[in-house]
Amino acid sequence: MAWTYDWVAGGVSLGMWNEWVRSVSPYLEAGRILELGHGPGHLQAELLKRNLHATGLDASAQMSRQAANRLRKGGYQPALVRGLAQSLPFVKESFQRVVATFPSEYIVDPQTLSEIYRVLSLDGQAIILALAWITGKKWLEKAARSLFRLTGQAPEWEDHFLEPVRKAGFQAHVDWIELKSSRLVIIVAQKVPEADQII
Repeated sequence: MAWTYDWVAGGVSLGMWNEWVRSVSPYLEAGRILELGHGPGHLQAELLKRNLHATGLDASAQMSRQAANRLRKGGYQPALVRGLAQSLPFVKESFQRVVATFPSEYIVDPQTLSEIYRVLSLDGQAIILALAWITGKKWLEKAARSLFRLTGQAPEWEDHFLEPVRKAGFQAHVDWIELKSSRLVIIVAQKVPEADQII
């Protein structure tokens, strides 16, 4: 059902989904970038448009085909890999940034976080767009906000959400991004060399 992704994402977000995904762009300015769960390829296209060295990984063959088609139609050469975040097929310290937008529970799997740590360079960061809240005042925005709350898609932020990231050896903080009708939380996880970690 990969072909329905854009339609569903656009519908539930009232058309704000791509704006939300692009909100990570300022964190991705240079170097080699790995996107986990690249989905239909919108962020990959954005990064390649900016002449950045972007690689995408996704477990879904259907998503990979959709993303590859989108990138080729845009005139870009895809660098997409099928695989799992718990077992990244890349050598140590391959990337300066690892990014994930609205990932599922796999992102807090200790094996995933260990793999992210392994493939990041010594000054690398993991950028995770974790949550979005619709904050607009129009009736449809209020209805969507209630639906997000009801389905658990927009839980209240709690600092303990950072615990798995910190246990994996990262220094982590949260950036709050205010948009016109929504609010986002982005986790910024800085790789700390093991010798500098506080046990």
